[in-house]
Amino acid sequence: MEIKIPQYAAELMQVLEQARYEVWCVGGCVRDALMGVTPHDWDLCTSAMPDEMMKAFAGYRTIPTGLKHGTLTVLNRGEMVEITTYRCDGDYLDHRRPESVTFVRDIRSDLERRDFTMNAICMNLRGELFDPFDGEGDIKRGLIRCVGEPRRRFDEDALRIFRAVRFASKTGFPIDGETLRAAMDMRSLLDEVSAERLYSELKSLLIQPYAGSVLREYREIIAQVIPEIRASFDFKQNNPHHCYDIWEHITHSVENIRPDPTLRTVMLLHDIGKPAKHTVDANGIDHFKLHQLAGADMANVILRRLRSDTASRKRITALIAEHDNRIPAELRPVKRFIAKYGYEFYADWLEVRRADTLAQSQFRREEKLRELDELERIAAELREQQSCLKITDLALGGNDIMALGFKGREIGEMLKLMLTEVIEERLDNTREALTAFAEERCADDKEA
Repeated sequence: MEIKIPQYAAELMQVLEQARYEVWCVGGCVRDALMGVTPHDWDLCTSAMPDEMMKAFAGYRTIPTGLKHGTLTVLNRGEMVEITTYRCDGDYLDHRRPESVTFVRDIRSDLERRDFTMNAICMNLRGELFDPFDGEGDIKRGLIRCVGEPRRRFDEDALRIFRAVRFASKTGFPIDGETLRAAMDMRSLLDEVSAERLYSELKSLLIQPYAGSVLREYREIIAQVIPEIRASFDFKQNNPHHCYDIWEHITHSVENIRPDPTLRTVMLLHDIGKPAKHTVDANGIDHFKLHQLAGADMANVILRRLRSDTASRKRITALIAEHDNRIPAELRPVKRFIAKYGYEFYADWLEVRRADTLAQSQFRREEKLRELDELERIAAELREQQSCLKITDLALGGNDIMALGFKGREIGEMLKLMLTEVIEERLDNTREALTAFAEERCADDKEA
């Protein structure tokens, strides 16, 4: 396969070669190109020492922020390229980063420290590969395998255990037997990885094409990061609406929603409250009443622990809390819901409910989906008609209410009351009707 290096990267490689240094494209760009995927970034490695790189690129704009670790960022043709000196890592004492870095002139020594064989392939300016660990062969075989001894690779950086699962989610490749055994045996090391790094990998894993099957196959590694999910494993749902156990249902629901990190996190966590809310009725049917509220509380704890940003955490937990809210496909309930949350949240909520439904049994499925279609139609109609669903949509504003004699907190309370009356269709959203309503209320308050 011929791989075309983009001009902005090829020119920088020529600069280093003309200065008599080795230079290779390395890592993800080569892996992706061999897999027929267009690389987004082209990273280079070189035999040039950091100070030698600075001299070679004296005529370019450079960013030396990673220079102590051998990485120089060079700007060319509007693109930034990271170029790193070949290096060997010292001892890893915290399962995260080496205590020291030694710069070397030997490319093989640099590749030996990398995580998986598919990421330890490099290519020169002429398209020639250097692949000492048969990464290209593993790509052709469809296999995720550690470079060298898996236990050593995972001991160096425990996050690689989770990264192996993330690569499986991206490629659909199985993890090599020896690599998987080491990952399973050493998964407790993930407890020592920072929450931020784990959450970043989890979000990336969830949006990949094979996320659902990976969540099923490597569930114990996922549970090392989110122990709360373990109660869902093999938990049967003896209910006509369900055909999977709780965890199976969760994984299929993840597959059924678009690959957005927020929405897929919602589906991952939406039913984790079910085991705690499990009851059985007189007919032997399982029920999980208010599991959505329990799940939202659990998700809030999990996302705080994973250092999620506040906005994402609040949106995820709100969607989980509302995912089992089956409002009727009627105008007023839809108005109330959109007035509370907004159109974007409503659209996400419909997606969540649809993904949830598609991961259930066939029992009444078509009926449920038709209802969701109708809920979507009603919202589209409301938006097209620019219906009054928030205070700023009212024909009167705060200054108008103030002019009618209301003060301080009374102004906001009156606006909220008028909005409720308009949504409930007891009051027209016109200046005349709203003014008369407010004046009547003002008069009643004075009489009282």
